[in-house]
This record gives sequence, structure tokens and C-alpha cells, in this order.
Amino acid sequence: MLTIGQLASYAGVTVRAVRHYHHVGLLPEPERDASGYRRYGAKAVIALIKIRTLANAGVPLSRIGQMLDADPRGFAEEVERIDGDLRDEIDRLETSRKQIAQLTAGDSLALPPEVTAYLDRLREIGASERMVAAEREGWILVAARWPDSIGDVIASKLVQIEDPRLVRLYRILSELLEDDATEDDPRLVEAADIMASLAQQAYAAGELNLDEMANDDLAVDLLDALPLESDPRAQRLLDMLRERGWGGWTRLERLPEP
Repeated sequence: MLTIGQLASYAGVTVRAVRHYHHVGLLPEPERDASGYRRYGAKAVIALIKIRTLANAGVPLSRIGQMLDADPRGFAEEVERIDGDLRDEIDRLETSRKQIAQLTAGDSLALPPEVTAYLDRLREIGASERMVAAEREGWILVAARWPDSIGDVIASKLVQIEDPRLVRLYRILSELLEDDATEDDPRLVEAADIMASLAQQAYAAGELNLDEMANDDLAVDLLDALPLESDPRAQRLLDMLRERGWGGWTRLERLPEP
């Protein structure tokens, strides 16, 4: 008859593992003998080896008990189910590996490839990394809310960015961010003028707030809050835009004449 240490050594596991198998009900715990020790026989050794083999094969402990009690057909069926679960887990891990690999560029976190390509386009026109980082956070909100529409949205943005005024706006905002400019920096005036000019053009063409995003109050509120939470100068820029007759940030509105 074996002590718990001898049992563990024979089966190739630790004493701690044996005690855990006792605790979860996989391996019956024998009564103590007259000397106060628990002694294990051949059946305990065989049972422990089976448990170890199944556990090493990746079978969850919660399923080992029923496999030990199953007849050959039931055992085979359970093996097939576990094999299917493992294939699913392998697929999930492979997907995770691909996603992790995509993160090496930084922009891919929580964003589809269309957006990361757009962020690269912003870099090409002279947007700073701080400006791109600010855009990235906004696009995370957009992509999460409208994952099926992101391709169309990006296509529209790529057309808009061909406008030299918008290119200039990105460069001015980049300079302001990189320089940590104050709220009275004259470049804010130029930025507000460009924004008002772009808004007026869209308003005259009847193109303001036509998509579903402009009518989604929750998303608009979050997108409007993001720059205000990120940079105190955003509020000054918003105030200057209002002085030029435009309210809102994500959803621009023509304000009534004073």
C-alpha cells in the first residue's frame, strides 16, 4: 500500500495535484489507517494515471469524471466533443494571433483596415502623430457604432480630404497640438475660419448631416465630448465656431442670426 507521496511519484504527478483531485471528487480519498496515514492501492494508482493522461491531453477536469465512468461508446463520443472544442479553441487562438500581429503598427487596435489606411493618408498630408492619435480615438467610437458602414464613411472622408482647406486645417491643428499652444493662439482663428468655410459649403450644397450618424444622438454626444475631454483648447475652438454662426461639432448646425 502506498503513501500519498509514493502514489504521486508512481503516477508522475505532484502531491498537490493528488490532493486537488481529491478535492474536486475525481479521486476517492481513502480512510486513514491505524497509524493515521492514508494508504492507496493499485486501483488508486490506475485511476490517477488515467486522470493524469486525460488532463495532459487537455481534457477539462470538469469532464474527466464522466469520461472515467463512461462505457467505450460514451467515452468515444466525449472524446469527439472535446476534440471539436479544441479545434474551436485553436481557431480562436489563430484569430487572436493574427489580430496581435496587426497591432504591431499601433493603429490596428479596435480599428478595421480601412481606417488604418485613412490614418496613414493623414500622415501623408502632414498630420502629426498627436493629431493622428486624436483621430484614431474618434474612429474607434465610429467603427464600434457603425461597423458595416465604415467603408462608405472612409470613402467619403478620402474625397473630402482632397480639399486643400481640409488639408490646411489638419496641419494647423497638428501644429497647435505639437506646440502645446495656448487658447489665444492666432492659429485657432484660422482653424475656426476654415471650419466655418467648410460648413458653409456643405450647407449651401444641402450636404449637412445627411447620414445616419448625424441622427444618432448617443454617438454624436460621445464624439463631441471626446475633443473636449482631450484638450482644453477644443472648447475655445468650438466657441469661435459659434461666433461664426455654427453650432455643434460632429453635427454642425446653422445658428440663427443674432
